[in-house]
Amino acid sequence: MKFVWLSALLVGGLMAAGNEDAEANVNTRYTVETVSVSGEGWSTAPAVDRDPKLSSGLRKEIASLIGEKLNPARLDDLAKRLRKELRARSVEHHVLRGKSPEYVEVVFSVEVPPNRFDVSVPKFLYQAKQGWSGAVEGTATVHNNGFTAGLVSDGDEIVERFTGVVARYESQPALDSRARLNFEFASYHELWNGATVASAGADRLYRTRQEFQPVLSVRVARPLELSFGASFESLGQQTPGASPLAANSLVAGARYSRQFEGASDQAVEAAYDLRAGTRGIASDFAYTRHRWELRYRFSHGKHELVDDSWGGAILGTAPLFDRFVLGNSTSLRGWNKFDLDPLGGNRVVHNTVEYHYGVFQIFCDSGAIWNGGQPAVARGSVGVGLRQGVFSVAMAFPLREGRMDPVFMVGMNY
Repeated sequence: MKFVWLSALLVGGLMAAGNEDAEANVNTRYTVETVSVSGEGWSTAPAVDRDPKLSSGLRKEIASLIGEKLNPARLDDLAKRLRKELRARSVEHHVLRGKSPEYVEVVFSVEVPPNRFDVSVPKFLYQAKQGWSGAVEGTATVHNNGFTAGLVSDGDEIVERFTGVVARYESQPALDSRARLNFEFASYHELWNGATVASAGADRLYRTRQEFQPVLSVRVARPLELSFGASFESLGQQTPGASPLAANSLVAGARYSRQFEGASDQAVEAAYDLRAGTRGIASDFAYTRHRWELRYRFSHGKHELVDDSWGGAILGTAPLFDRFVLGNSTSLRGWNKFDLDPLGGNRVVHNTVEYHYGVFQIFCDSGAIWNGGQPAVARGSVGVGLRQGVFSVAMAFPLREGRMDPVFMVGMNY
């Protein structure tokens, strides 16, 4: 009798295993049509969206499922990585019927704890001409609302080094997952390079800068997002007892991002930003600042080619923090921004071409910065380095006659 029971259990187990294998085999004959990742109050399609919740590497891997045969083991692996990266309570994948025969939709459902706290380092880099720059932030998420506080000391991004505190509130997408609201406050102490002090004069420099900026962003279509808001800036003057200057402006922007899947991966991103200072909102500066950018990325296997072009123009008189700079860790690498223009310029054009093979990269920068009414002088630089995600180590060489003066850069910059 014992052998009869054992035989029955063995046969039952083999039948169950056979059913599971059969089900897996049936599933693997379907092709993935679309992939999405969704949580409470938000959803993103990694093939077309550049959602900051996900790292670029994970977005790319999830998007690469499209066009491939369904692979349950790979879905399990991506679910584990999503759970780790998003610090989620659980991540489950669901397979739904696609719009075409023999095609399916894959949905990763993310359950995130309603309350959590994360610490991040959005910027930490060393550039031989500008020294160290860094920022650290802590974000508390409470029922889909993000509250961030952090410290920053940045001598790389704009003309001056600004050091201080930042605080930010960001709502999760609302109104049918199309809109989000952002409030940002910052208080900085300003440090100026000697070349800027000599060129500007005391009346153009400020000792402190405080900023409050509310912005509403609305996704009008899956690849297109528009933003509207205002920026209220208070500039503490160098002269003791002098009243602070107001640098208030209206802000608006548009973002377009689209990814094309196939034998090769291609992506196009475009952006336009506008800042308009006007007496109508009690600003001591009257100006308009236009900035635009176009970025194209092509990748195939370990090969990746990126072309990034941007430019800008300022009409009127803008405060120094809003003027353009070249010659830092992201533009005309190898040049010194204070040699190019210690006050920044009100006209700029720039282009970067990068080639990546795995972690190895080579790049070529070209651009010009000048003021209206003056001639534009084109400059260039080349460099080599290693890049993994946002972390990079590079050596840049400015292209100029007479000497070779390489500049070393290392760190990460989101």
